[in-house]
Amino acid sequence: MSPGRNGDGSQDGSQHRSTDGLRRQCGDEATYARLRAEAFRLTLVHAEAHDRLAPLCDALWAALAPAGVSWVGFYLEDPEQPAVPATREGQLLLAARRDKPACSPIGLHGVCGQGFLEESVRVVEDVALLGAGYIACDPRDRSEIVIPVYRNGIRWGVLDVDSHELACFGRPDVDGLNGVLRAAGLLDRDLPLREDRLHEPQASL
Repeated sequence: MSPGRNGDGSQDGSQHRSTDGLRRQCGDEATYARLRAEAFRLTLVHAEAHDRLAPLCDALWAALAPAGVSWVGFYLEDPEQPAVPATREGQLLLAARRDKPACSPIGLHGVCGQGFLEESVRVVEDVALLGAGYIACDPRDRSEIVIPVYRNGIRWGVLDVDSHELACFGRPDVDGLNGVLRAAGLLDRDLPLREDRLHEPQASL
């Protein structure tokens, strides 16, 4: 068996470890390449972006759950309570998810709302760093990545991916998931990255 692979050939994430023992990478390039191909296929099958959300959730879950993802879903802006950036009022509604129910609606004070309002990618290595800004749908979740999604060039919602493991996600996942969303027709621009990182230990002198 190849290192970092489970018996079924899926990745187990053990090969993605930094010197401090934290992963900072969930999916590998081969995984994201397969997901990009599937995401593009969905654009050929489903002309309406909303119809791609559930099958894309299924594909992301199948590929990334064996590597440590505990939940994946799309939240969309509530048309009846849209975002008001100046006051951070408004809410997001759950549109598709795997593999368990989650909070809906959610306010814009959490990391999903922050990513949506700021139009930035959020990588949170430890959700405890967020303090009151964390919306705990599953108390076992420890890390999270959030990426805004767009429809017809207009900010529409976010992709939210969680893990029960600290620092499960890193730059490879930002690039990989951005590529998947672009292939799915849900992202059409480069976005700034905002990270909430655990402090790495200083090297001894």
